[in-house]
Amino acid sequence: MIPLGDRLRKSEFPWVTITLIGLLALIYLWDREWRILGPRILFSDLAARPIDVVTALRGGDKEPVVTLFTSAFLHGNLQHILFNLLYLWVFAPAVESFFGPVRFALYYMFWGVFAALTQIFVDPSSGVAMLGASGAIAGVMGAYLVLFPSSVIDSMVPPFYFWRFPMPAWLMLGMWFLFQIFFAVPGVANWAHAGGFLAGMLVGILVGGGKNPIKNGAVVA
Repeated sequence: MIPLGDRLRKSEFPWVTITLIGLLALIYLWDREWRILGPRILFSDLAARPIDVVTALRGGDKEPVVTLFTSAFLHGNLQHILFNLLYLWVFAPAVESFFGPVRFALYYMFWGVFAALTQIFVDPSSGVAMLGASGAIAGVMGAYLVLFPSSVIDSMVPPFYFWRFPMPAWLMLGMWFLFQIFFAVPGVANWAHAGGFLAGMLVGILVGGGKNPIKNGAVVA
């Protein structure tokens, strides 16, 4: 299933979300010297390799620690970034409206780092580079699940692109999370997705718990 949008009205313009989308797209093109389908060239050293990060945390060269942040702004190919930008656009505006732009930006970075650390914890000896905003966006989705579980998400299932149907957020996001746990895809950092999602849920529970979304800039249409 692919989400196309939700039915929440947001009272504030999602400045951070739009900035993230623009920044991710810009870095994607810059990394490929402005060729949409070109190979990654410029920022290969900024992807996170678990074994390098573990070595750094154990007292080695600290430079790889920075890749916990930088890797979240890189993408492997066009499909990778397009799906990430779509999920960011669908779920982030409501979460940003709820938390406010500053806190949302800080939480987004935290979710990305936590996601990367989760994948490293599961497979610390891996030398395969991790990259992508998926972990941070999974955090957005986890927070969305806690804050707006009954929101309606307009969705579609490929290849039936003209058949669009509503789905409650709790069902769509719950299925997405279970898929990460039980149907690992080779070459995909599923545990990073799961870790980011749980971190987003935790923030939603601890920080957003008890608040009324209607009073915080997002209401159900």
